[in-house]
Amino acid sequence: MPWCEECAKYLAPSAMLPDGSCPKCLKSIADVTINGQLTAKTLNLKKLAQSSSDEDVSVPWHFKLLVGALILYLSWRVIDLFR
Repeated sequence: MPWCEECAKYLAPSAMLPDGSCPKCLKSIADVTINGQLTAKTLNLKKLAQSSSDEDVSVPWHFKLLVGALILYLSWRVIDLFR
């Protein structure tokens, strides 16, 4: 959500003027994140790439159970087809 520093309030995108400025103080508002404005200097791509590969995310047990049940069901359907 855009934040106006002059007015100290959040603005909905529909509340801003068509050029992206604050309707109260007419200052141009940059869309910033909670950590500040996102620029090439503040973006650390190496850190973002490392965080996704370092984490070993395993598959939930109930998904494995569901896949196992599906394999058993489809196997039985194939066996039943030839009986």
